[in-house]
Amino acid sequence: MPSDFSQQALTHLRDGSNFQWYVIPLLAFVFYVYAVEMEKKNYIAVLAGLAFWGMDWFNEIMNSVIFKLAGWAPLWCAPGDTAYLILVGLNIEIMFMFAVSGIIWTKFLLPYKEDKILGVPNRWFIAIAGSIFCVFIEILLNAVDALTWDWAFWDANTPWLIFLFGYLTFFVVAFWVYDMPTMKKRLITVGAIWGIDALAVLIFGLGLGWL
Repeated sequence: MPSDFSQQALTHLRDGSNFQWYVIPLLAFVFYVYAVEMEKKNYIAVLAGLAFWGMDWFNEIMNSVIFKLAGWAPLWCAPGDTAYLILVGLNIEIMFMFAVSGIIWTKFLLPYKEDKILGVPNRWFIAIAGSIFCVFIEILLNAVDALTWDWAFWDANTPWLIFLFGYLTFFVVAFWVYDMPTMKKRLITVGAIWGIDALAVLIFGLGLGWL
């Protein structure tokens, strides 16, 4: 039987009646961020941002699959108020945030990957610092039941799992794409990430109905 938070989320999963008009300016903001980078011909940051976003989509899909297989709760759940709940742990507000997060974090990178911050290669320093920051925000969201955890191994007492699998992989892959030697390799990698996401939606969503 689903947990209380899971049942709460299921009651408004993909319910269009929850729509709020603030979604439109959020969408415009995402378009603006990408448009500015495209105008600057900063295609590297755009692709890094898409890699970051694609990694989050994969995690969100797998989170829903875990919920379906367990029958009790996903690793994280978004049962609170939202304009639209896309997946059990992903609302439209979270989606828009992750859509621009990768681009934002690339702004903190130093020009050369060999450059160090406090003796640590800057890519790793930013990835670790960014992941810690994201975990901290998630703990705050959990404190007000906006983003909930039901499993004992995935909570504020075991933040390293959230750190490693919830965020660090996003940063590592995004910065890896950012530093690739050619645009072709970036396009292939980002295309593969989103291709896997699309395949997962087709299989687990449209095929099995697990999402």
